[in-house]
Amino acid sequence: MTTIHSVNKVIVLQSGYSREDAENPNAMRANCTCTLIRCRDGTNVIVDTMTSWDGEHLKSLLAKEGLEVNDIHIVVCTHGHSDHIGCNYLFQAAGLHLVGACASYRDLYMDHFGSGNPDEELKLDKNGEVVVQRTPGHTLSCVSVIVDNTETERKIGITGDLFERVEDVEDQNIWLDAGSEDEKQQRVQRSRIAELCDYIVPGHGPIFAVDDRIRDKLKEDMKKE
Repeated sequence: MTTIHSVNKVIVLQSGYSREDAENPNAMRANCTCTLIRCRDGTNVIVDTMTSWDGEHLKSLLAKEGLEVNDIHIVVCTHGHSDHIGCNYLFQAAGLHLVGACASYRDLYMDHFGSGNPDEELKLDKNGEVVVQRTPGHTLSCVSVIVDNTETERKIGITGDLFERVEDVEDQNIWLDAGSEDEKQQRVQRSRIAELCDYIVPGHGPIFAVDDRIRDKLKEDMKKE
């Protein structure tokens, strides 16, 4: 279904979570935040598709928005961990699957993000208002989706595990304990995205607003590193 909108709509289909398992303190329970972007040019993008066991649940979440799996044009997974890519198999009608910085369609692998330029970005819509940028740190291949011209008239960053949840701004152990392949780069990217965006959709928590206090804290953390 292609519907033209006046603005780009960012819809959090499900807020993610991560917590210690109640029965096994050495194990975690985690699932990602799953987000739908309804671009104003009619392009439908899904960002992070949860675990492989969530297929029927994800179909029902899309149905509430009047969509079926074949209405999704682009799939973006912020990185390749299993709780972010599990339902990619549903979206076989999509013309592009992006897992981190790796872009493909069926068995065709494309040269998006192949320039070696860390500032390279990929436009997902005709208006250039929904773009994918590299945000390495949690994994070196991590990407984020930046959405401009939204209903809130503010810029929204869908960041995957660059941010676990809003609490990790004050308690850095939250994102460090979640794993980071490059802590230094992750600090830099966290600060950069906070400067760029007014709202952040993190990998394992609800969307949150970015204010000057958060920006100052992340800038301070980056300088300490």
